[in-house]
Formats: sequence, structure tokens, C-alpha cells
Amino acid sequence: MRPLPLILLACLLSGCASPPADHQPAPTPAKQPVRETSPPTPELSANLHQLSGALLTPAPGSVVELAVVLVDAQGHPRELLTSLTLSGTGQALPFALSVAMDAAPADLRLQLRARVSVSGRLVQRLPGQFIRPELNSDLGALQLVAAP
Repeated sequence: MRPLPLILLACLLSGCASPPADHQPAPTPAKQPVRETSPPTPELSANLHQLSGALLTPAPGSVVELAVVLVDAQGHPRELLTSLTLSGTGQALPFALSVAMDAAPADLRLQLRARVSVSGRLVQRLPGQFIRPELNSDLGALQLVAAP
């Protein structure tokens, strides 16, 4: 098939799709009032836990990665539950994480971990902090240590 008939067909179809020049747009309906969301029901919020605290002095210009993981008895991670990436400023760095906790196997525990890197090189870390899964937790000020 020659390209000219295809071009003409495309132009014809695009002309049919556009409204005429004297066409007035339909009036927009009045804006609906914003509906406030109701607070979560106990069934929905029962598995949502809040963790908060502050990491003390991550290196300025660093990338701070926080993660909540399920770990086994030997401390090996088995499942990532949530993570958060922040920018270090050299000052205390506040954080808040929401963790959806379903019933975890009895042999696994909840742990908060963090690592701080500058230009892709690990410079600081947070030794694993065990967290009680049944409570919302304010972990307070957490001290980072130099990475080996």
C-alpha cells in the first residue's frame, strides 16, 4: 500500500476527532466537597504498627537506608517488611515508619536496621534493634556506629 492514502486517511480521521471551531465546551459541574476519610477501623489498624525515633548524626550528604525485617534466631534476615531512604545532614535524623504486621512465625523476630553510605561506600550502620511487634514504639535516639 502506498503511504499517501494512509496519510490522507490519518488526516481525515484526526479531523473527525476534533470538535468544530465554534463548539462551546460543556460547563463543568460544580466541585464536589472533599470527603474526609474516617479513621481506620480497629480491624484494619490492628496490624499497622508505628516506629519512630532519631538516628544520631548520619554523615552529611549521606544516603540513609532504614529497614524493618523479620530475622531468624541466628539474626539472618528472612523478610523485608518496610524500608525508608533519607538524606543525612550531620544532625540527628528523625524517622517514622509504618509496619504492616501480620502474624509472624514464632521463630522470627522483628528488627530495625540502618546503613549509611556516602558515594556508594558504607560508612556507618545501626546495629540491629529488636522491636516488640505488638506495640507502637518510640525508639528514641539511636546511635550509629562506624562501618568496618
